[in-house]
Amino acid sequence: MIVIIQANFYYFLILLITISCSAGCSTKVQNDEDQRPNIILCMADDLGWGDVGYHGNPMIKTPNLDEMAAAGIQFNRFYSGSAVCSPTRGSCLTGRNSFRYGIYTANKGHLKKEEISLPGVFKELGYATGHFGKWHLGTMTPDYSGKGKNRDPEHNFMTPGMTGFEEWFSTEYAVATYNPYDPKNKHDKVADPRALYWHNGVNIIEGLSGCDSKIIMDKAIPFIIRSVKKKQPFFAVIWFHAPHAPVVGHPEYMDKLYEDYSEDEQHYYSVITALDAQVGRLRSELKELGVADNTILCFTSDNGPEGNPGKIKRFQGSAKPFRGRKRSLYEGGVRVPGIIEYPARFSKHMEIEVPCVTSDYFPTLCELAGLEILEYNRPYDGISLWDIMDGTQTERKSPIGFQFGKQKSLVDDQYKLVNNLETNRPRSDNGRVPTAEYELYDLVNDPYETENIIDQNPDVAGQMIRQLDQWVASCQQSDQNYDY
Repeated sequence: MIVIIQANFYYFLILLITISCSAGCSTKVQNDEDQRPNIILCMADDLGWGDVGYHGNPMIKTPNLDEMAAAGIQFNRFYSGSAVCSPTRGSCLTGRNSFRYGIYTANKGHLKKEEISLPGVFKELGYATGHFGKWHLGTMTPDYSGKGKNRDPEHNFMTPGMTGFEEWFSTEYAVATYNPYDPKNKHDKVADPRALYWHNGVNIIEGLSGCDSKIIMDKAIPFIIRSVKKKQPFFAVIWFHAPHAPVVGHPEYMDKLYEDYSEDEQHYYSVITALDAQVGRLRSELKELGVADNTILCFTSDNGPEGNPGKIKRFQGSAKPFRGRKRSLYEGGVRVPGIIEYPARFSKHMEIEVPCVTSDYFPTLCELAGLEILEYNRPYDGISLWDIMDGTQTERKSPIGFQFGKQKSLVDDQYKLVNNLETNRPRSDNGRVPTAEYELYDLVNDPYETENIIDQNPDVAGQMIRQLDQWVASCQQSDQNYDY
């Protein structure tokens, strides 16, 4: 059986903190206000597993991410919550698979007000909360969406500020990675500035140029500085647009680092190096402010690299050595770079082989705050990672479920079940699902999914099929019911 974590209504969260602290119960991290760690969740957009130097890419320069991975915790089986961006972003903030709250793909649905999310939780705990970069979980105004009328901006109106972010500098969806206000770099034939940046509900219509990753960090760092000066812990979400389309290269890096590559490669490689430079700038600023040791800094990507069936034009991302890319539930579509740096607790580099996923952020950070969510009645898909990071837990034990389009999959500590058929065939008379509908891979011994071993392992396949069916049914029930 898949373990379903339970939580309660939002207003019980703070009551729970009061009770647990007054009772003097121990937690994984101290609750003393002076010791409360800062939290930063960074995410790239469409960055493939093979797009970073520390995963062996010999061409793309990512010295700061390489250094961060070498200093912190490197997750070798880290998964995005989905094969596309919006569902993954929601999983980061809620701990729940997107099929529980109705965001099945990009630019569809919005983060519902009934969801308990990290910014709301940490705002109530006294943290400063800020969002910077791509939002993709709702529209910025009820009367406009850059995706057109079919996006239904009024129905899907949900800004970062409506979920608990006090400070936000955000876009509804992707913008160009360089000079986003330049009409020739517009996204989806949209030149209206309402499709670009919004700052605390005010549309920024001009004046921002150059590297988009720098534009985002130019807003995030002042927020961090203000919080530190006020001696207030902060929860910051920094979601870069790079290297998502429109891929517009950084001239400096194109000329100095990638002049020997094709024009398409120059554009793609340079925007990743530009993103990496801003990660380095962030890490340096945290050290300068004296808060690096007590800051939990996370980095990942929202899905695998764009391009179908492979590299094309400026979509030069790599999922190597894995099979599949963005929009696929094979490993290359959902296995992504994953790093956590927290020097105060983890002073040495370590590598984690346990499967982990973006949905794990929520229960991990709630446990950090002293919240016990197990006793309450909201289904979660993530688990707390503290015991895994501490080395006292070497297996996940609770499988990770995925859905995208007609695809479904289930990943446990060793095996992966994949169901990619367009339609499900009828069950046989004995109630069994024909295994021909499914593929089974041993990810420990065959991480690249080269050999379907379902015929040799009918018992494993049968159990995972039942688990997948139960999980899908649980998601369907969640999506239709917020009256927990």
